[in-house]
Amino acid sequence: TPNEEEEEEEEESGEDSSEDEDEAGKAAARLEREARTKAAMAARTPDRLRSPICCIMGHVDTGKTKLLDNIRRTNVQDGEAGGITQQIGASFFPNETLCDRMGSLLAKNKVAVRVPGLLIIDTPGHESFSNLRSRGSSLCDIAILVIDIMHGLEPQTIESMNMLRAKQTPFVIALNKVDRLYGWSEAKDRPFIEAIEEQDDGVKREFESRASAILLSIAEQGLNAQLYYRNKDPREYISLVPTSAHTGEGVADILMNLVGMTQKMFVDRIMWTPMVQCTVLEVKVIEGLGATADVILANGTLKRGDRIVMCGFGGPVVTRVRDLLTPRPLRELRVKADYLHHQEIDGAAGIKICANHLENVVAGSACLVPFKDVPYDLEVLKEDAMGDLNKLAKAASEVNGGLGVYAMASTLGSLEALLEFLKTSKIPVSAVNIGPIHKKDVIKASIMHEFKPEYATILAFDVPLTKEGELQAKESQVKVFTAEIIYHLFDQFTKYMADVRLEQQAKAATTAVYPAICKVSSPDHVWCRGGGGDPILLGLAVQEGTLKKGTPLCVERRGQKDPETGLQAYLDIGRVVSMEPEKGKQVDVLKAGKSAAVKIDAVTSIQYGRQFDHTYPLYARVTRRSIDAIKEFFKEDLSKDDWALLLKLKKQYGVI
Repeated sequence: TPNEEEEEEEEESGEDSSEDEDEAGKAAARLEREARTKAAMAARTPDRLRSPICCIMGHVDTGKTKLLDNIRRTNVQDGEAGGITQQIGASFFPNETLCDRMGSLLAKNKVAVRVPGLLIIDTPGHESFSNLRSRGSSLCDIAILVIDIMHGLEPQTIESMNMLRAKQTPFVIALNKVDRLYGWSEAKDRPFIEAIEEQDDGVKREFESRASAILLSIAEQGLNAQLYYRNKDPREYISLVPTSAHTGEGVADILMNLVGMTQKMFVDRIMWTPMVQCTVLEVKVIEGLGATADVILANGTLKRGDRIVMCGFGGPVVTRVRDLLTPRPLRELRVKADYLHHQEIDGAAGIKICANHLENVVAGSACLVPFKDVPYDLEVLKEDAMGDLNKLAKAASEVNGGLGVYAMASTLGSLEALLEFLKTSKIPVSAVNIGPIHKKDVIKASIMHEFKPEYATILAFDVPLTKEGELQAKESQVKVFTAEIIYHLFDQFTKYMADVRLEQQAKAATTAVYPAICKVSSPDHVWCRGGGGDPILLGLAVQEGTLKKGTPLCVERRGQKDPETGLQAYLDIGRVVSMEPEKGKQVDVLKAGKSAAVKIDAVTSIQYGRQFDHTYPLYARVTRRSIDAIKEFFKEDLSKDDWALLLKLKKQYGVI
């Protein structure tokens, strides 16, 4: 009826207008958020600083965690997997601790510690964690790059340098393991300037020569550096601080450099503001607390009861802060210990947040706090929180037109690292996800069976496969590769692709035809003429290309035109069954310039001497299908001359 139609139209227009309202509300909320952020930035003052956040980077085995342990006087290293830190922890060094560790250097250099403390994030120093590190670097105000004085610059040192430069993060270099210099006499925990004075001339000479060699190799990377006590211009030159993580020399110097640099040169970066900047490092389930999120609060204040928005596996997670916990001072976040409870915490700090629904939060996501008095601000933040994951998914699938493997990882950082790694390894990706491998992931991956079956695979880094996922994978024939180290994943997948390729080549071998032109070597070399189902056996010399077992051969039908193409017509005579260059010795391939006794499984009506004789050249019969098979599976087997011959034959037969 007309009335019902009108009502429906009204309902639809009502929905449209409410959508428009939502969009307008979101736009207004975005503008309001920008204005408030600007105002908060303008209101900052140098009288209130926050703790600078510091990262430690460097090559494997240069002593990053040992150095951190020495500053912290704890031992996490022994609880590490193979000595490589694969989790991000954070330690807070209060003002008093810093003053205590710097000791005599404070008075000597007239430095006053104005920052409330120093928050050191122990980021993993491993190539494949470059994106976890870049998450680290972006949170990071200042970094320590550890170089082993015995080994100098190593691949990862250079990679870390380039990353720090790209993020424009200021850094100091710790020239570690000075206690390994021959004849070094230990000066436990003393500043390096004092320690070096007590050494023999030989030790001083070795130190100078090694240090100048490292300075030179840093200069080759396009960076100016100088030993910190000779550095007159820290803005232009990077300070090199000799340290020993084992015996503690130079630790005081490095702390002094970190504090001095941030207070002198980067006050603007470390002024406190109430706007929350916070990133989730990892989500852990803890007995008695449930799922908790370990976060680094870089700036601003988090309070109990705040609403927070984070990126989750199935969409944005909105929840309220139930509790804010910090470990007891000077304990590492990763070592089990009792916690202190807080009503509110100012940045910078490493905090454990207790709240509901945290089990679905993605590590590496931003933790955002909406304004209570701005309608639609929550909606805006929901979109922003999911922005990172959506960007990654979009960027990954656009590259290869939606064809590729299904990539999964445990955190945003490791997913970025995995995608970066797959990109450099030339492995295309069609879709991504985060978290354990569920049935729906397997179903999504199985779509590739329709396009490229070998890509119906899931590459999962550091995530488990659920039982239902495993059953679905068996059913829909999806290969699932899981590994805890990215390189292992690459090895597994490359091996699988090589196997698939061999399988495909074996299947395609009958379709693919290598280009070849042969002639009968002599009218005397015809041993069996064919006809009536007999094979043809004759001596053939390969003039161009490659003759392979199974190649279909044809000859010209002299004086006849092909009715379809209007070109010379050809007659198929049969496939090559065997080739013997010498009696009793069979081969599968015969190159140009070689000859052999060739047996051809001839078409019944074909006979040597009737349709063709020794004056006819024999051509490999190429078709569109055979050319496609060659291009896809045997491209690398063909030489330049073979390709040229293939083109010539293609034109000759009028293949489109």
